[in-house]
Amino acid sequence: MPEQTGSSLVFFLPLAAMFAAMYFLVWRPQSRQQKQRREMLESLRKGDKVVTIGGIRGVVTGLKEDAVTVRVADKLELELDRSGIGYVRGKG
Repeated sequence: MPEQTGSSLVFFLPLAAMFAAMYFLVWRPQSRQQKQRREMLESLRKGDKVVTIGGIRGVVTGLKEDAVTVRVADKLELELDRSGIGYVRGKG
């Protein structure tokens, strides 16, 4: 009986190590990045300078629950989904 317990431990130990490595190398950093992005999108304010995921630069002029209005030129404003904002260049 003791030999069988030892052999099953030898089988499951590398498997457990592989799952632990996947957690620390993939899942945990990805969830941290998602949290940071969600916080960035929730903290948008009027006057913030932003860059869209398409590379368009502009200034936030209006906010809705799921949309953002961005002024990209004189008399030209675009309404985007919040998820379309890539990053904030500067606070207004």
